[in-house]
Amino acid sequence: METTELAPAPAGRRAWAGLAVLMLPVLLVTIDNTVLNFALPSIAAELQPGPAMQLWLIDAYPLVLCSLLVAGGNFGDRFGRRRTLMIGLTGFAIASLGAALAPTAELLLVGRVLTGVFGAVILPATHSLLRNMFHVRAERRLAIAIWSTGFAAGAAIGPILGGWLVSIAGWPAVFLIAVPFAVVLLPAAPLLVSESRDPEPGPLDSLSILLSALTLAPLVAAIKHAADGGPDALSGALAVIGIAAGALFVRRMLTVTNPMLDLRLLRRSGFTGPILVNLVSIASLTGFLFFAAQHLQLVARLSALEAAWLLAPGALANIIAGLAVVKLVKVMRPSTAIAAGLLCSAAAYLLTAITSGSPVVAAICLAYILIGIGVGSAETLAGDMLMANIAPDKAGAASAMSETAYELGTVLGVTVFGGILTATYRSALVLPDGLTQVQADAARATLSGAHATAGALPATTADALMTAAGAAFDSGVLTTSTIGAVLMAAAATLALTTLRRETA
Repeated sequence: METTELAPAPAGRRAWAGLAVLMLPVLLVTIDNTVLNFALPSIAAELQPGPAMQLWLIDAYPLVLCSLLVAGGNFGDRFGRRRTLMIGLTGFAIASLGAALAPTAELLLVGRVLTGVFGAVILPATHSLLRNMFHVRAERRLAIAIWSTGFAAGAAIGPILGGWLVSIAGWPAVFLIAVPFAVVLLPAAPLLVSESRDPEPGPLDSLSILLSALTLAPLVAAIKHAADGGPDALSGALAVIGIAAGALFVRRMLTVTNPMLDLRLLRRSGFTGPILVNLVSIASLTGFLFFAAQHLQLVARLSALEAAWLLAPGALANIIAGLAVVKLVKVMRPSTAIAAGLLCSAAAYLLTAITSGSPVVAAICLAYILIGIGVGSAETLAGDMLMANIAPDKAGAASAMSETAYELGTVLGVTVFGGILTATYRSALVLPDGLTQVQADAARATLSGAHATAGALPATTADALMTAAGAAFDSGVLTTSTIGAVLMAAAATLALTTLRRETA
């Protein structure tokens, strides 16, 4: 007897309300990626961390997060995604509270590391729960558009929220925002979000979890160390450890019966392409924010709040683009829409390169709007393509691969773009006479170091130092932005060629 396959049932009100609940942890985790951009000067003034510690305070969270996302997704598949979401959010709130109360930079760093650990449990759970709540493709695309808007908007809103909170309550307030998020979500999740898990998760693979962490963390640390001080024995050793662990991880995933992560999915262009889009999109966002925040505060001499509000239109553009692209793909191929988004980011970097050295901050505001449009549209479509190419029962681990790329992009955006900027700044800086060796070393380290050094100098020497530092920084912005524009254009070309067969 011939059977007819039933069409998937449309989502009900509970599912859409559950989506609203799932956006809260997404916003929280992604806000933490960028919230310190405008809080760091206040932290530096109060806790007095050195230049290296300042960079680690920014990078530790996404570094730990991207190193453990695969493990976090696997735990959700195994023990229940809603359950691990609630456990992760509780731990995240407690770790954030500890960071807010930290009396030293070292303890603040510990708090950032712990929030990264719990964030790695939260993100894969939110993404994979969507796959099991929305079964109709059109509804799932809209749900992912809303989810991706929260994901990308959190990164865009972070600096604005950070600048505002620092101006009214001091830097600890940027960490306390986790508490109200937890108060709302913990009782709402059991009511509105259905539990799901992998019915056949296989044995817990502790060795694979260890190898995945040993792959990403040393590689990212090697890139960061080489970008900061040039290649040396330490960066080489870290790279070797990461590559060796990665090779062992890949071999294990391809040989075990029930792998923690099915790497065979990477053979599908509809799976690998969206992962790469996630990486380059968020790298363009965080790389831009790294130098925009410093330029607005230390070169244009704006307050943290003033600088943050200048980026508000870009955050709004991110939200609008993420939702609008759902309708756009009805008349345009997804690959074309993604490429157009990446080209918006390329145009933003090109505009920044052309206007580098200009005191007009409107160019930065416009460039951030272009990046908001590009990231919002590209991330939404990439997320939909990814979900369409995985089975519901493997959603956690597969989603973790996408979010690993996102967090890796966050780290690389700061590490690579920041490393290029710092190297160019140091080589272009011409120091005025009258500085001690200690003052000269501090001024050469970072733009913020030059700013702090100028505060202890006579007015004439201080003005000369800040003028020279501003010019050297803008020289670095020119180099970095030019490279960024080329990379984004190349990524757009890659999206057009590799994703052309994907349909809406």
